[in-house]
Amino acid sequence: MRKRFELLVFDWDGTLMDSAACIAAALQGACRDLGHAVPSERDARYVIGLGLNDALAHVLPDVPSSDYGTVVERYRHHFLLADGGTTLFSGVSEMICELRNAGHLLAIATGKSRRGLDRALETTGLRQFFDATRCADEGHSKPDPGMLYWIMDTLRISPERTLMIGDTTHDMEMARAAGVAPLALAHGAHERAALLEHAPLACLNDCIELKTWLAQNA
Repeated sequence: MRKRFELLVFDWDGTLMDSAACIAAALQGACRDLGHAVPSERDARYVIGLGLNDALAHVLPDVPSSDYGTVVERYRHHFLLADGGTTLFSGVSEMICELRNAGHLLAIATGKSRRGLDRALETTGLRQFFDATRCADEGHSKPDPGMLYWIMDTLRISPERTLMIGDTTHDMEMARAAGVAPLALAHGAHERAALLEHAPLACLNDCIELKTWLAQNA
């Protein structure tokens, strides 16, 4: 039977990797180190999924962009200290392997840097399963649809045959802008109510539910 969605595109942080708390804490730590106003956890989580420059413009509107490099350096210091404690959500490895074996094309569209994503793919052992990956430092940041356009063009898949899976409103907005169906996960950075405002196909609690939904609907 022909699959509804040939291409499944995943966000990384907060979707496949349980790293939202680590990212928020690293951003708060960087601001604290440099004497900037420290964002609340909710505000720090809101910018997860954006490229770092776009995230900093949101949480530090009074800091000139010329100072972002110092903030990024401190952010990476804090993130790398805690990065060893981040893990894939339960069931992710098995789900990704089964989806690939079922014949789906798999891709990642993430706010991580290329260096950060490559490190994560290597440490998790998932690199071999993804047909294409696109990062925020390789083009426009979410919610701009550029990452999805690049992935679909590279793999020659139409928007109607593509599904975007993410945990933030940035993922939902990017999908809609690209003409792609969005599917939400509520175990990551953004609250369920905010995700539902973007009318995803479903808003699932975790990757166990996601695996079942994909088997029945994708």
